[in-house]
Amino acid sequence: MKKLETGYSVQWMAIISMAAVALVCVAAPLLAAGKVAKAGQAASSSAASEEAQNPTNVRSRITIYDLATKTISVVFTDDKLWEAPNWSRDGKYLLVNSGGELYRLVLHRKGPATLEKIALPTGYVCNNDKGYSPDGKRLAFSAIYGDAKGSHVYIASADGANPQMITPAQPSYFHGWSPDGEWFAYVAERNGAPFHLYRMSSSGGEEEALTTQPVFDDGPDYSPDGKWIYFNSKRINGWDIWRIPPTGAGPNDEKAERVTSDVMEDWFPHPSPDGKWLVFLSFPPGTPGHNAKTQVELRMMPMPSSAPGLKPQDAKIVVLEKFFGGQGTINVNSWSPDSKKFAYVTYERLK
Repeated sequence: MKKLETGYSVQWMAIISMAAVALVCVAAPLLAAGKVAKAGQAASSSAASEEAQNPTNVRSRITIYDLATKTISVVFTDDKLWEAPNWSRDGKYLLVNSGGELYRLVLHRKGPATLEKIALPTGYVCNNDKGYSPDGKRLAFSAIYGDAKGSHVYIASADGANPQMITPAQPSYFHGWSPDGEWFAYVAERNGAPFHLYRMSSSGGEEEALTTQPVFDDGPDYSPDGKWIYFNSKRINGWDIWRIPPTGAGPNDEKAERVTSDVMEDWFPHPSPDGKWLVFLSFPPGTPGHNAKTQVELRMMPMPSSAPGLKPQDAKIVVLEKFFGGQGTINVNSWSPDSKKFAYVTYERLK
């Protein structure tokens, strides 16, 4: 046999070559399978991390706080995720959401509260941003519908009939009606900028940007006199409560006024209908956003003066309750019409 310079015969080299090809054929699928497995493990790990941060396998307790007696009462409990109660304008029920659907939770003088599904047309996947108009005749809600990739704001009659898309651009999330029902405030992400505040006529039209600085804003809610929109923003060293005039913060948001400034991360300010109180949710210092459930504080302060030039009001804040909550607890205004009570949700992680 002819020897190669390496000392191996041609035949042996052929055998070695065929063996190498066979090894590659066997190894390639295994390597590909390993990559798929790693991708699957990464996705599974991401989902597990999200569930750990913001669990959906929870026991929900829809709760009412009574200002006069400083007591709480649990009106509904379920081993399912329920979120963001709104009080109906007649005070008879709470508007709640679960599993992409909207429900009335009817409050009876005697006996347990009962659920009634709101008859929206099929196909709407609702989130927790919703609320009745001041006269109680219309329902604004945020939802994904059809082939939409993000949330739009819709307005329907109070019973859920005839919903109409109001915000053509997405994503858009409703948060509050103006006291006269002519406007609504919402948050939206546009052209790669952070979430900012917007308003639009409740009959539709062009959206108006209310804030423009490159910071995150959320949770706008009108004061009952219509002179301010309260919201939460990460502008100076964390999340605080701020306010702006209803027509906007002006150039460089120069009209924005800071309401809270302590170390807590404050979200979702809600003025009482009588204009006396401001309730909001506070996360532990350093919590990056609200898409989490953790030990939180429900806090309240007297409603700030409507005169411009406000300074932070931290000394007036009181803690009403501490519990496991966060996303879904009190995203939208939940005061009773008489301002004597408000509703919220606490959670318990299930195994």
